[in-house]
Amino acid sequence: MFFSFWPHKSEFSYNRKDLFADLIAGLTVAIVALPLAIGFGITSGMSAAAGLTTAIIAGVLAAFFGGSRYQVSGPTGAMTVILIPVINKYGVSAIPALGLIAGAMVIVMAIFKLGAVINRVPWTVVEGFTVGIAVIISLQQIPLALGIAKGEGEKSYIVALNTIRKAFDNGVNFSSLLVVATTLVIKFSWPHVAHRLKLKLHIPASFVALVAVTILVQILSIDVATIGNIPRSLGTYHQPIMENLGSLLVPALWIALLAAVESLLSARVADGMAHQAKHFEPNRELFGQGLATIAASLFGGMPATGAIARTSVNVRSHAKSRCASIFHAVILLGIALIAAPVVSTIPTAVIAGLLLGTSYRILNPVSIMESLRTTKAEAAALIVTAIATVAIDLIVGIVIGIALHAILGWFSKGK
Repeated sequence: MFFSFWPHKSEFSYNRKDLFADLIAGLTVAIVALPLAIGFGITSGMSAAAGLTTAIIAGVLAAFFGGSRYQVSGPTGAMTVILIPVINKYGVSAIPALGLIAGAMVIVMAIFKLGAVINRVPWTVVEGFTVGIAVIISLQQIPLALGIAKGEGEKSYIVALNTIRKAFDNGVNFSSLLVVATTLVIKFSWPHVAHRLKLKLHIPASFVALVAVTILVQILSIDVATIGNIPRSLGTYHQPIMENLGSLLVPALWIALLAAVESLLSARVADGMAHQAKHFEPNRELFGQGLATIAASLFGGMPATGAIARTSVNVRSHAKSRCASIFHAVILLGIALIAAPVVSTIPTAVIAGLLLGTSYRILNPVSIMESLRTTKAEAAALIVTAIATVAIDLIVGIVIGIALHAILGWFSKGK
């Protein structure tokens, strides 16, 4: 059984030209992944180091054992949504056990070949889910953007409202908001500037904004919170604590389902972008993601999934094989070991600005408007899935969306 999940030689680059192409793609993805890994690590309630550890460990294991040639795995915004209430209730010490259980569940899905079933989620539901995730990620950045501790509440929109109330009561931190605004302006302006300058070397807008605003904050001595200390290490083994095992089973199941759905959707998007004749293998993808989640969670990180944004960048950067994703993780490791003191000076408001910009990219308003102009049934499924994802729960949102899509499809056939 295990050897059916083992990668094939043909899935890796061996000649110099393809290896160089994979190296450039891996470098590009690493530059994009750095702020995202840090941001999601902080947002989850863990740390920037936990985000980097996840991106490195999960990035290697999922690339090696997964079912997609182009998938890039690591911490994602969707995963933070499930982790936040668990960490608030049980603390960070619960993550190793949680990740171990969830990863094992994903591997069981792979063994019982459930990948093909999960991979049949209707595309309209996927888009609605994506809209919901984009909104939630944006709401999660409000405390970092305002430079204050987050407000009370379990749901993201309630926490955001309470945080805004707290900001008005205690006084708005305009320095932090200025840093966020500057970050967004640079992030969205850079592609146009690069085009006018006719730059041959592609430098991701997120990286330009990250470096430029961090330097600006240092030069002007702007008083804003920074990421803080990042240990120069990959992560250490954390013994799983099984005291709350019964209580962790339900959140572990949600994490497993999210890891499966998000990873398979990301791999599906990658295949579409790369126009591959041979599609990814869903059950191998689940096996790789399960291993990645277990290893990352046991060594100071968090549960991981395939990341649509980073995977898309990998394909657009002309990756040739799995080596690109592995290179991305190795480059992040180098950054963590060598440049940790520099990374620690990055303002958290910059991370908030980058993730707000990422949310907008994920949302893709043009694509959403096109989807809403299709049939009323498709539009209804998209809207209801998005609302349910934000207001109730990620997995519940998907279930409601699938159920509504099936009911409306049944009625349309009846006519």
